[in-house]
Amino acid sequence: MVKQERAARTREALVLAAAREFEHTGYEGTSLGRVAGSAGISVGALTFHFPSKAALAQAVRTRGDAAVLECVAEAGAGSAPPLATVVALTLDLARLLERDEVVRAAIRLWRELPEGDGTWSALWLPAVAEILTRADRGALGPAVAAGDVVLLAEYLLAGAEARLWGRLNGLPGEGDDSDDSVERHLSRLWTLVLPGIASTPVSGRWVGEQTE
Repeated sequence: MVKQERAARTREALVLAAAREFEHTGYEGTSLGRVAGSAGISVGALTFHFPSKAALAQAVRTRGDAAVLECVAEAGAGSAPPLATVVALTLDLARLLERDEVVRAAIRLWRELPEGDGTWSALWLPAVAEILTRADRGALGPAVAAGDVVLLAEYLLAGAEARLWGRLNGLPGEGDDSDDSVERHLSRLWTLVLPGIASTPVSGRWVGEQTE
């Protein structure tokens, strides 16, 4: 039992160390030596748990993808109206992006691994489309199609991801409001656009709030 617990702690340390490397240097730029050094173990011990960089990347992807899918499942289990549910899901995902380096690493690996399709939105965008199919036609404005709201959600999350990446990497022009979160940015943007989307006001714990 003690040996199993130690092995589990070692794997956890390796996944976290690998996530930091993959996030900042990408798949090709990551070396097993740096991952092992960051985790405080030998390369031999690393390869005992993960025989290749590809296996380590897959472990990071699996962990990050699971966190995203958990957000999706929690949103789908709620009882809020469909449009409010979509807003809440995008904000939950934005908060996850900011707080979870494994998720950010997994997103980069989605783009860089050969078997990836280039975008993490495949994990959550189908759920947005499915949620909106449950919306009463009267819930959306007469000129608003559900597909347009799906596209809007995709663009908003892509923007949040790009904004956060720029901030974390110190790009010029990204530090003016660095004390503000992309989750708050998204909340304000939804507040701006919802009157043009919904036929009636959308309320909920996320809409228009300044979250901590």
